[in-house]
Amino acid sequence: MSKKHLGIFTGKRKTSIARLVVKPGSGIVRINNIPIDVFENEIFRQKVLTPLYLAPEIWKKYDFEINAKGGGIISTAEAAAMAIARALANIQPKIKEKIISYDRNLLVGDPRRTEPKKPGRRSARRFKQKSYR
Repeated sequence: MSKKHLGIFTGKRKTSIARLVVKPGSGIVRINNIPIDVFENEIFRQKVLTPLYLAPEIWKKYDFEINAKGGGIISTAEAAAMAIARALANIQPKIKEKIISYDRNLLVGDPRRTEPKKPGRRSARRFKQKSYR
């Protein structure tokens, strides 16, 4: 690791991927070069900042630069939260137990994905209805 940053961490959820760079700083969180305070969606902000609320003493010592792409707004927020949680667990290992007791999915990925659509059907599982029988 270089002196400029403490590491690069990733988080994935559905089709969203978030890459996080942790640098020494004053507690600024940016997603795609936009400060987290600017985002209007309150649920999005709360999901991203959840791991930082579990470790407030670490939050103010580092800056978190997140590059997120793919998926919807909630899966992007969960991917960013996973990247932040993994970074915190790496910076201070005793916080790992606290994060796992709060929500295990912040450190361990959720393998569920959407099922692909099948040919001849409207969606993955739905068949065309029949009027007889």
